[in-house]
Amino acid sequence: MAGTAGTPGTPRVLRAMNDRAALDLLLEHGPLSRTRIGKLTGLSKPTASQLLARLEAAGLVLAGGTTEGRPGPGAQLYEVNPAAAYAAGIDVTPDRVLAAVADVTGRTVGRYELPTPGRRAATPVVQQVTDALDGAVKAAGLARDDVHRLVIGTPGAFDPGTGRLRYASHLPGWHSPALLEELAAALPMPVEYENDVNLAAVAEQRLGAARGHEDFVLLWNQEGLGAALVLGGRLHRGWTGGAGEVGFLPVPGAPLVRKVSRTGSGGFQELAGSQALAGLARELGVTDVPSGPYPEVAATLVARAARADAADGPHRRLLQTYATRLAIGLASLVSVLDPELVVLSGTSLTAGGEALRDLVRDELEELAASRPRLAVGDVTEHPVLRGALESALATTRDEVFDTSR
Repeated sequence: MAGTAGTPGTPRVLRAMNDRAALDLLLEHGPLSRTRIGKLTGLSKPTASQLLARLEAAGLVLAGGTTEGRPGPGAQLYEVNPAAAYAAGIDVTPDRVLAAVADVTGRTVGRYELPTPGRRAATPVVQQVTDALDGAVKAAGLARDDVHRLVIGTPGAFDPGTGRLRYASHLPGWHSPALLEELAAALPMPVEYENDVNLAAVAEQRLGAARGHEDFVLLWNQEGLGAALVLGGRLHRGWTGGAGEVGFLPVPGAPLVRKVSRTGSGGFQELAGSQALAGLARELGVTDVPSGPYPEVAATLVARAARADAADGPHRRLLQTYATRLAIGLASLVSVLDPELVVLSGTSLTAGGEALRDLVRDELEELAASRPRLAVGDVTEHPVLRGALESALATTRDEVFDTSR
């Protein structure tokens, strides 16, 4: 807070800083009394009272209940006004578009899932997005104009130089060079686009296993195999948005895949991706391989293997072989990046829990000189969607909570 006392606008800036500090405390702790806010911020009682009156007049906080369990009358409690702003997130896969709306406190107030009819979808992408968003907005009892900001997560990434989606040939309808302009014209709020695995990393950094970590890798295995790289607290996206597309990595144990942009796959994907688990299980003698979409099959197989009691047997061999394959690709990542932490996320990894985590860690110690800590992702319910909401909320709060204007 250093500065010259006579600098024009300084008191207003200081008030805005105190306002934001109080709002962040209310978000973190929930309802607080004036006295408690004063102690946490270091403000005097009169200054805390003025602050709360100012925020209440601005519609940013509400006076709620009172404290209980102490002698005398209870103290008035204050909380962030949930209706101060709303943000939305969308998670796109080849099979569906999942949208949600959250209030400014982070509580999801509406969700809607729009199944898509496959590769020959007749519904234009813009309509898919607007229909899914409108469904979530309606479920929240809001109007589209109530949404302050939208973040859309997709496989691959939009190349900042061309505006075209790259690294996601399996996502039909999303590769038009005019798509971003069409979406901007159709939606009344600012829209941002982010890689789905990057958003899973945002969710883990804000809410899960990576809280407090500035350098970590999130390895994702679900519909595809990918990674998010967080360096110095920031997502590293690369020149064309393709940082972390580790499914294309050439790795020992898999045939060398050429023309990967055409095949949409690579060595690490073929070796350890979800689609490889059913065939690997059969090779190792697992007889109860289920049928269905390969991410669900992979998660089921990994969960069964992690629960297997026998020290040996086909299920245990499956888990051990899978861990080795994952560690082969991870060894390249940690050797280059030397991260503090590796988070295992996506259903084909979280289904293995600590049993799979421990096996991957042991294998990685044999293959790489770096020794990052490994953790299983905590955000397991729609992590991409949750990351999209958290990303949209962060910017929304910066704008709505700024009382210096």
